[in-house]
Amino acid sequence: MRVIEVFRFAIRGLRANKLRSGLTTLGILIGVGAVILLIAVGQGSGAAVQARISNLGSNLLTVTRQAGGFGRAAASRTGTQSQTTNLTVADAQLLATSDQDPDVGVVAPVASTSGTATYAGATTTINQVVGTYPAYLPISNDQIATGSSFSADDVNNDRKVVVIGQTVVTNLFGTIDPIGKTLQLGGVPYTVIGTLVAKGGGSTFNDPDNVALAPLTTVQNSLTGFGSLSEIAVQATGADQSNAAQAEVTNLLLQAHHDTATNADFTVTNEASLLSTAQSTTQTFTVLLAAVAAISLLVGGIGVTNIMLVTVTERTREIGIRKALGAPRGAILGQFLIEAVLLSVVGGALGVVAGVVGSRFTIDGIKPVLVPSSILLAFGVSAVIGLVFGSLPANRAAKLHPIEALRHE
Repeated sequence: MRVIEVFRFAIRGLRANKLRSGLTTLGILIGVGAVILLIAVGQGSGAAVQARISNLGSNLLTVTRQAGGFGRAAASRTGTQSQTTNLTVADAQLLATSDQDPDVGVVAPVASTSGTATYAGATTTINQVVGTYPAYLPISNDQIATGSSFSADDVNNDRKVVVIGQTVVTNLFGTIDPIGKTLQLGGVPYTVIGTLVAKGGGSTFNDPDNVALAPLTTVQNSLTGFGSLSEIAVQATGADQSNAAQAEVTNLLLQAHHDTATNADFTVTNEASLLSTAQSTTQTFTVLLAAVAAISLLVGGIGVTNIMLVTVTERTREIGIRKALGAPRGAILGQFLIEAVLLSVVGGALGVVAGVVGSRFTIDGIKPVLVPSSILLAFGVSAVIGLVFGSLPANRAAKLHPIEALRHE
């Protein structure tokens, strides 16, 4: 029997049960689409995390207080374990001026809080009100969009000036040019002297553009008080020097705080290590999502087997008649294999379309990143599923004895 005739019989068999064929195809469609879309979501979430870390700054090191840490010097003064030693402006100045940290480029002390800002009846909550030095902008990868930044003179003279992010601009001023306007921040008037270039890539509660930068002394005077700094931002001299700079900063602060590595009252976080961890976590997360989606594809394959077994049972007499008329075993086997593969291939093709279309939409703030290899993999697996899971019912049909098949009711 010619191949074209085998195809014709296979297509006729699928058309005879359109609803059943459609539902089987739908199972494969869902499986393939889920594989493509979930891998895209995993890649997209990873890209968002990496972009977020990169937006924190170039070659950034962050020094923060160690929760639950105990300084040895403080303990010796009291005779008991003391609370964590504060990070001070003196610590930042030490890191900026010492000749023992050649791989450290720029240093900026940071005192941060949140606050409510108002202007002409409009009110917004600023997630990050950052008091710092002018050097903080290049460290944190912030750029001035309009106006200008504050200066060292503004810090020294406690001037109430502020540079605001684009979210604050939109929420408070809308289309009005904010430069020169005075907003109330924590009940204190601040003059807007600049705006920042939008970074994007954040959520409502973690928006990098919902920020206000002001002189350190001003923020300490009006908002945070002159206690411990929130952190010290440090920029290494280059990407390859980040690890060396981290070690130098750690050693200097251990000496200054009279601590050892085991009881250090601070933590130095390296952006490069965060990025590496994020990449590893993203890879694991993506594999997990792909495994979950693959289960649905496997279920679709089982559905193909089940439907084809039912089809063979229902068409036993037809198979017996065709065999009695001289149809070879290969023709019967080929017909049912073609039916199974067609169901899987059509479902796979539709699943690819669904996955690609779905990846065009933002899902819970994440923009999926389509991975071409996932398309080839999912479609290829769907075709193999049709061949493998269709072979059992096809082989059963081919083995039917003509006499027994004709006697089947």
